[in-house]
Amino acid sequence: MNEGRKEIIQFVFVLIGFVFLIKLFFIQIVEDSYKNLADVNAIRKEVQYPIRGIIKDRNGKLIVYNNPEFDLMIILREVKNLDSARFCQVFEITQAQLQNLFKGFHTEIRNRKANELQPYPFIRQLSNYDLARIQDHIDEFRGFFIQVRTTRAYASGAAANAIGYVSEVSKRQLDNQKEHFYRQGDYIGKSGIEAYYEQYLRGTRGVKYLMRNKDGVIKGAYEDGKYDTLSVPGQDLTSTIDLTLQEYGEFLLKGKSGSIIAIEPATGEILSMVSGPSYDPNLLTGKNYSQNFVLISNDSLKPLFNRPLMAQYRPGSIFKVAQAMVALQEGVITPETRIRCDRSIINCHGAHTNEDLRGAIANSCNPYFREVLRRMLQKGKANNPFDDTRIGLEEWDKHIMSFGFGKRLGIDLPNEKRGLVPSPAYYDRAYTGRPWKFSNIYSIAIGEGENLVVPLQMANFAATIANKGYYVTPHLVKSIGNSGVSLPQYTERHYTTIDSANFRIAADAMQEVVESGTAQYRAKLKDIVVCGKTGTVQNEPKSDHSVFIAYAPAVNPKIAISVYVEYSGQGARAAASIASLMIEKYLLGGTQRPNIEDYVLKGKFE
Repeated sequence: MNEGRKEIIQFVFVLIGFVFLIKLFFIQIVEDSYKNLADVNAIRKEVQYPIRGIIKDRNGKLIVYNNPEFDLMIILREVKNLDSARFCQVFEITQAQLQNLFKGFHTEIRNRKANELQPYPFIRQLSNYDLARIQDHIDEFRGFFIQVRTTRAYASGAAANAIGYVSEVSKRQLDNQKEHFYRQGDYIGKSGIEAYYEQYLRGTRGVKYLMRNKDGVIKGAYEDGKYDTLSVPGQDLTSTIDLTLQEYGEFLLKGKSGSIIAIEPATGEILSMVSGPSYDPNLLTGKNYSQNFVLISNDSLKPLFNRPLMAQYRPGSIFKVAQAMVALQEGVITPETRIRCDRSIINCHGAHTNEDLRGAIANSCNPYFREVLRRMLQKGKANNPFDDTRIGLEEWDKHIMSFGFGKRLGIDLPNEKRGLVPSPAYYDRAYTGRPWKFSNIYSIAIGEGENLVVPLQMANFAATIANKGYYVTPHLVKSIGNSGVSLPQYTERHYTTIDSANFRIAADAMQEVVESGTAQYRAKLKDIVVCGKTGTVQNEPKSDHSVFIAYAPAVNPKIAISVYVEYSGQGARAAASIASLMIEKYLLGGTQRPNIEDYVLKGKFE
């Protein structure tokens, strides 16, 4: 009996020992979770953030660069016996601020179900000054260390709406990303070039593994850095912007609402993109980013609104140049066609009565272009005027949209608007099934009514006329990295449906506008032949917008430009003055008309 019990007890002990041996085998050989947990305690993983690519202007001048900044990181599990009074003294914060930091951090850990053994940012964006003050005291606080990264800085503060800004990646962006590149706390381009070229600018992060003892003190690289990887810097961008011209444009537009866009016609390279009012991009960097962003985004003047791409206006009389070329292409007029300025039908201005095409453009004759549109839309291709107008409008749409109106041009920036070229389908919706004809829609003949354009499209239109029939997609980046080569989509020519001969007629008329027409007093330059067109855009019940497009010189054009100045009246005043000063600045390196510059800066456009 006793022998049987003894054998049973021995068997139980052997069995228990065997179970422990098997469990030990799985822990040490098969399963790696315990080993990983031990490694996590013994090894600290530090992310090596890459240097973001810088952005230069077309002449190599620095626009955007990087400044070092530092995050105080925390590993919550390692924080023990924190001397809060000493911590507050070193970091120059109050006890209440420290409590809020821990409260917010615990909330973030809980919401993300994060690992308390992993490092997370505790105090972000410490400056060089902050680092110099605290770096000798970091070892006093177990569980804390410094993480190095960079933040954006701006050489002049110009072109803020075009360049854009960088900030911390949002939860929505983290959730929606496809490649799983970004992690909480990473920075990402949020607008402008910074957003569009993010994949080139961001670089690739690296990682460093460090050994630490049981007290959390770093003892050196883990396995001599065998598993470390170096960060790869982002690629630098050479923009198409001429920084000197950009700064001058912002100087001229200061205190005004509107836009200036200048393009090199042959290449589509944007020389200047001014949106007014704008903001100082240096306000959207560093630890004050959040409070500054709230102030800027709540500003009633909308400085974050990129007018060159997002504002949609009626084109006004500038559109008459496009009407003229479509009419010539359709054969409903010739350059010699004269039409009486019948002001009983539609109002007009200036002392003219019976102009040919060039004279009608030079004097911006409304009755002339109303009649031109009637001839285009009522060709007698259908028996009733409603169907006839529909057929004519479809043909008109095809030509107008070939200039780049009514669609996104494809600029390398986000949030580009389409504008509007009214189609038969549009009027069907607008009239809710009721019939419509020419007499209902003729205001589009003079760039009013339902027409909508964005300023970029008007600058591109000026470049298309300068090129006698084609445009290259406007773009802001000349090359990526050291290649010096443009992206292929920004080298292709897009041809209109209009013969080049008809563009020459339009160009002659635009030269006459500046030499002896509506723009002669403020757009005419002594040594440069400028071709331009004024526009005054109706904006009831408020004041009209002042509009002007131009290119220069007339032979081998180097710059095409559009200017919109809101609530500033006639196009021959504010817009024509600014455009001619920009042309003068770019082609001659300076301006020679202080009276015109003074007129613009005073802002009293009478």
